[in-house]
Amino acid sequence: MNKSVEDYVKTIPDFPEPGIMFRDVTSVVEDPEGFRLAVDALDELLEGVEFDMIVGAESRGFIFGAPLAYKRGKGLALIRKKGKLPRETISREYELEYGTAVIELHTDTIKPGQKVVLVDDLIATGGTIEAAAKMVEQLGGEIVKIIFLMELEGLEGRKRLADYAVESVIKYSGK
Repeated sequence: MNKSVEDYVKTIPDFPEPGIMFRDVTSVVEDPEGFRLAVDALDELLEGVEFDMIVGAESRGFIFGAPLAYKRGKGLALIRKKGKLPRETISREYELEYGTAVIELHTDTIKPGQKVVLVDDLIATGGTIEAAAKMVEQLGGEIVKIIFLMELEGLEGRKRLADYAVESVIKYSGK
């Protein structure tokens, strides 16, 4: 019997708090077959998409962005938490469930007119990836696709990204 990527996702009930069904991506990447299936499934979402650069969001976006960039012969730009990038950066603050956070991108990493794919492991509320998209656009890049391994449909993050082409490999109806 052939397994799917979803078969490798472990669900931990009541983590980090009661009522939450935590979808653990580490169980996917710890298994060679699960990791291969995940990267291949994400790569399929890029079929027919013309782009110049992949941008991965810290930190799990790096896990999937790197092999996709390698497979497609593209560069990989990194969206990092504030203070982690060494060159000149732009930054963007976004809302978390409790408070705010700031992410940064090197100012010279995206060239005006470049077509960009954003990659992350999970879309929940969409705040992080929305902030990432706005930074890419601030530098003159064009977001041609945003892809995720998993989507928590109950948190409606896709609504924040309504202006973009968004796809995910696995969709969970809850939160």
